[in-house]
Amino acid sequence: MVSGAECYSRFLHGDKKAIEDVIREYKDGLIFYIYSIIGDIHKSEELAVDTFIKLFTEKPNFNGDGSFKTWLYSIGRFTTVDYIRKNKNITEVPLENAYALSDDKNIEQGFIHDEEKIKLHKKISRLKPEYSQILYLIYFENFTHDETAKIMKKSRKQINDLLYRAKNALKKEIEKENEFYDEL
Repeated sequence: MVSGAECYSRFLHGDKKAIEDVIREYKDGLIFYIYSIIGDIHKSEELAVDTFIKLFTEKPNFNGDGSFKTWLYSIGRFTTVDYIRKNKNITEVPLENAYALSDDKNIEQGFIHDEEKIKLHKKISRLKPEYSQILYLIYFENFTHDETAKIMKKSRKQINDLLYRAKNALKKEIEKENEFYDEL
């Protein structure tokens, strides 16, 4: 498989079709990353498209400092922050609308797995935006702490502290739900 950096380089050198490979490879992850910031799946899709439009029209230079994915997600974050600054009223859409059933051979197990992911995403979305953002980047997108620090514009120490607080907040959110079910 050709890397995103190679495809983007081909695009910058005139291969207009290469940008399609970049979009195909990173679109879904970028949408869900943006969703972790703003909580609106439809707006997340639009902002991901805006991010790719920036690549297509402005052709920013990727200098190879870090991974291509980290660089792309940083552009997505800047695009999202710009949107938030310009539009103070952000509506939330339930995450259930973003998931389709699994294509696994065992449909039932795939469905259960998807349901668990949806429940976890719901719990994460109830946390402070910074907490949901860091949990998503590290545990769903598998970014390293250094890459996450670069995307979120924080130091490695700040990322470690933030991750610790985010995990504790998520644990409390899970415990709250368990108490609710125990009372029923």
